[in-house]
Amino acid sequence: MTSVSAAGTGAESGTVFGSDHLTALESEAIHIFREVAGEFDRPVILFSGGKDSTLLLHLAIKAFWPAPVPFPLLHVDTGHNFDEVIAFRDEVVARHGLRLVVARVQDWIDDGRLTERADGTRNPLQTQPLLDTIAEHRFDAVFGGGRRDEERARAKERIFSLRNAFGQWDPRRQRPELWNLYNGRHRPGEHVRVFPLSNWTEADVWHYIAREGIELPSIYYAHRRPVYRRDGMWLTSGPWGGPREGEDVRELSVRYRTVGDGSCTGAVESTAATVEEVIAEVLASRLTERGATRADDRLSEAAMEDRKREGYF
Repeated sequence: MTSVSAAGTGAESGTVFGSDHLTALESEAIHIFREVAGEFDRPVILFSGGKDSTLLLHLAIKAFWPAPVPFPLLHVDTGHNFDEVIAFRDEVVARHGLRLVVARVQDWIDDGRLTERADGTRNPLQTQPLLDTIAEHRFDAVFGGGRRDEERARAKERIFSLRNAFGQWDPRRQRPELWNLYNGRHRPGEHVRVFPLSNWTEADVWHYIAREGIELPSIYYAHRRPVYRRDGMWLTSGPWGGPREGEDVRELSVRYRTVGDGSCTGAVESTAATVEEVIAEVLASRLTERGATRADDRLSEAAMEDRKREGYF
């Protein structure tokens, strides 16, 4: 099996973690999906198989049920993904009969539009394939799973985030969002990034996963894996490379709080094998999942903001 479900834990009934707070967040997200459906011509949902994009898809299914989700999915595939996550992505797409557009970073490297980085990480290389694919398919609204609690640059983001004709983000062009009124106006060639999970926290996400019984890739729960220590994180070997000289491999019980390019996404030591145990860990943590386990956000103080200005998620 490629996924672990919260179903069967007793949480699916809504009696364990259900709350008016979660219902309000759900209602806001569903309202945003429906607003976009009514206001834009060619929306798309970014979907990698990670927990936030899986939650995003779950909310989209609720928003339009019993009709099918009226948007395709888009995954910018670095080629450095965890096998469990790609298998889960494909399983979910097949189960719901969805259309998935995959922009493979390797294709851009092969034809010379991108050059492999010396450090081997491909997360920063996702921007150009994303922008090219948006332009090719003429997507005018792009749903993402970004949350304001993840990182300081994302805390500046509006729910409707205008991007210029080059896909770039300018915080000075952010628009007021009062009384749940969203301004999707944009010029030809521009598009809007839409973040229905903006007001959610990592704890909210996990409480909602528990309440709804949402399946996730198995690596979000504790499992044993060979890892090595680098820059304060536990990394694992893969197509992106392995340990350097002096980096000893150990087999530990770990889980992933976020998933992305395997070259820069770290695991955390954990024995949390159930959704309730994961929630307990999240509530005890003083670091967001990106701050704790994403090396690409440590390149500089403004690493995320610099990438967002270039057109990153």
